[in-house]
Amino acid sequence: MSETIIGKNLVIEGEISGTEPLLVQGTIKGKVNLKNKISITQEGRLEAGVEAFNLDVAGSVRGNVHCSELLEIKPGGVMEGDIAAPRILIADGAVYKGNIDMKTNS
Repeated sequence: MSETIIGKNLVIEGEISGTEPLLVQGTIKGKVNLKNKISITQEGRLEAGVEAFNLDVAGSVRGNVHCSELLEIKPGGVMEGDIAAPRILIADGAVYKGNIDMKTNS
């Protein structure tokens, strides 16, 4: 399955839902609900509530996030908001502000 790409010069406002992987190079404002992986590149911005299988953050995310598997904030990534996920990786050089809930889905 190929991923959907939100390009660097795109700004999307509203709700996104689906099952395909998503690569965000631009900006999304609103709500994102995907049953797959979301990757935020260094240029990417997400100002939204997020529900996803996995989330990789190399850019910035502002909003509460629920991942059913893994959330990873990469070096240089910035996240502000509450996280609920069974597995969380915060790399050296990443910035995070919020609360963390690591309860499993069982």
